[in-house]
Amino acid sequence: MADSDRIDHREGGFPNIGQPALRALKGVGVTSLAQLTAWRAVDLDALHGMGPKGVRLLAEALAQAGLSFRVT
Repeated sequence: MADSDRIDHREGGFPNIGQPALRALKGVGVTSLAQLTAWRAVDLDALHGMGPKGVRLLAEALAQAGLSFRVT
């Protein structure tokens, strides 16, 4: 992957997660941390490129912002 193809994790307030996880989020239209409140963690974990570590880091970033994943 060329450097120009890399997604900057800081755009949208995301924590420093891997490029596959960032591409997975971009692929489903999630461009900001706040948009993750509409998602359940289990649904994010099912995305190709998103793993347990990415979900955990996103959950921690949401908690720091006073937000959380959707529960139901």
